[in-house]
Amino acid sequence: MKILVAEDDPTSRLIVQVAVQTLGHKCQTVSDGTQAWDVFRSWRPDTVVSDWMMPGLTGLELCSAIRAEAPGGYTYFIMITRQEALEEVLEAMGAGVDDYLVKPLDTDDLQARLIAAERVTSLHRLLAHQQRTLEGLNDELAAIARRDPLTGLGNRRALDEDLELLEARVSRYGHRYCMALVDVDHFKSYNDAYGHQAGDRILSAVASELRIEARGGDALYRYGGDEFLCIFPEQTLITGTLAVERMRTGVEGLALPHADNALGVLTVSAGLAVLEAGQERPPGDVLKEADEGLYRAKQRGRNRVEGAATQSV
Repeated sequence: MKILVAEDDPTSRLIVQVAVQTLGHKCQTVSDGTQAWDVFRSWRPDTVVSDWMMPGLTGLELCSAIRAEAPGGYTYFIMITRQEALEEVLEAMGAGVDDYLVKPLDTDDLQARLIAAERVTSLHRLLAHQQRTLEGLNDELAAIARRDPLTGLGNRRALDEDLELLEARVSRYGHRYCMALVDVDHFKSYNDAYGHQAGDRILSAVASELRIEARGGDALYRYGGDEFLCIFPEQTLITGTLAVERMRTGVEGLALPHADNALGVLTVSAGLAVLEAGQERPPGDVLKEADEGLYRAKQRGRNRVEGAATQSV
């Protein structure tokens, strides 16, 4: 253990220091409460052995300061008091002191107190480790709950949550964004020809290509069976169109065979819509316009990017 000894009496301080070091613990000693507080914050000891009355901070004030800071671990606090001052022990325990020693100090008594301190601090370290592990697992489960298991993109739950945040930011700060719906061309016929497992593989391949072409800050979701939704923050209709075109040409460039497509390879169509800065429309309206654009792209031959009738690309 790392043990800090705060004692203004040189003899008592030496007794504790020798006993602590003999037991194999690391030790630092100070002669007043203010020094003890400074060493505590920089060294983070496992245990503090402190006299009650010292220059600067008293032992009780030092203990209260340590408990108030709560640095993320637990520091065991042993107070040194006088034989005739045992009535103060209850006050000390109420302030957060864990144990006490009575002057004149007895090394066997000190050793027993340190054994208890080591057990308690070890238990707190174990509990802290378990807590961190549990928090990590909870974070992982929360991430899994927002992720589509096939493609690794955000799922509908993630989309719903993120759209609420997006709407709040737009309302507060007047931000703009583009939204695109991307659909795999003739996906049903691909499944019929190649099988559902092959269909899953191409959905994963398309998702990977969208992720490769996306820029930092762009958000990607699996919107439906073979549909993907892309959100491009702070993009105009022109820059958003360029972003989706990169995705479209990237998928075409994968050269995945698809006999029902005109080019003989897998392609995607996309519909695009924009919310300009300062406009007051819910994300659902923008999504509806992107869906209209996707319908136009399919009507005009697929493997293309189109805006809604009111937002021609």
